[in-house]
Amino acid sequence: MGGLFQGIAWWILPTGLVLTAAIVAALVIAISYGFELFSKITGFGRYDFMDAVASVIGGVLGMVLVLIAQAVCT
Repeated sequence: MGGLFQGIAWWILPTGLVLTAAIVAALVIAISYGFELFSKITGFGRYDFMDAVASVIGGVLGMVLVLIAQAVCT
């Protein structure tokens, strides 16, 4: 998720490295925890905060891979 979002942000705003990274990080955190809040509020699934933490870690790792590619290509 983070890699996809970072790649799209790189395509839309290729010169704004810090801005796009901050926006994508906020999106990754909001979406990851949003799914857990949805589970808690609706009762569908199981609310587990560590699932959100794991999703954020995975999203940040994807972002880092795309940021490395961006740094090499520019």
